[in-house]
Amino acid sequence: MCGGSGWKDVVSGNERRVARCECFLQTQAKHFRSASEIPARYSDCDFSNYEIGGNDGLATAKLKIEAWAAQYPVDRTGLLLIGPSGVGKTHLSVAALKQLTQKGVHCLFCDYRELLKKIQNSYNPSVQTTELDLLRPVFETEVVLLDDLGAVKPSEWVWDTVSLVLNTRYNDKLTTLITSNFLDGASGAVDGPRRATREETLGDRIGERMRSRLFEMCRLVLVNGKDYRQKFRSASSR
Repeated sequence: MCGGSGWKDVVSGNERRVARCECFLQTQAKHFRSASEIPARYSDCDFSNYEIGGNDGLATAKLKIEAWAAQYPVDRTGLLLIGPSGVGKTHLSVAALKQLTQKGVHCLFCDYRELLKKIQNSYNPSVQTTELDLLRPVFETEVVLLDDLGAVKPSEWVWDTVSLVLNTRYNDKLTTLITSNFLDGASGAVDGPRRATREETLGDRIGERMRSRLFEMCRLVLVNGKDYRQKFRSASSR
C-alpha cells in the first residue's frame, strides 16, 4: 500500500492527507516488543489466555490491569501486583506490557533478582560493563516491569539499590509495574517484637521508606487465588 515508505494516502471527500501505513505500525510494534526483553517463558502471556478458574479475585485483578493497559497513557500511575506465588502476577504484567508495545510505548521487563546479580557482577574488574550501563535502561525506559520485588534477602546494599531505582523513576515521572509475593505491611522495625511471630512483609524486604514510595508511584492490585504451577504439577503426576 505504501511502497515501503511507511506512509499511505488517505482521501476523505476533497481532502487528501497521509497517515502511517499498517506495515510501519506492525514493524514498530515488533521492534518495541523485541526491545522489551520479555523472556521466552512469558512470550505467550496475554489477557486472553489468563486462566481465572472461576475465582472472583483473579477476575477482578485481570479487569483492573487490562483496563489500565487500555487507557495508558491517560493515567501514568504504575501498578503494584501483590499475591502468593503462582497466581499469574507476571502473566498479567507481561500481557499489559505487550499491549503497550502495540501502542508504540517503550517497555522493559526486568527481573529483580537478575538485575541485582548483574550489578554485583559489574563490580568485578574483569567485567567491562559498569553499574550505570546496566541501570541506564531501567532509569530511562518509559514503562518498566520490575518482577518479583523483594525476592532477594534484604541488606543495606539491596535497600540502597532499590532506593536508587525507584527514586530515579519516581523523580522522572516514569511508569513502573511491580510484582511481589510479599503481602503489604510495615517492616519489623515498625512492628517491633511482633516480627518474630509473623510472616515477612514487603516492608521487611525493601525497607519502610521504599514501601512508602511505592504507594506514591503505584496503585495496589491484589491477585489472590490458587497456585497454578502447583495445580499443573499435580495434574502432570497423575
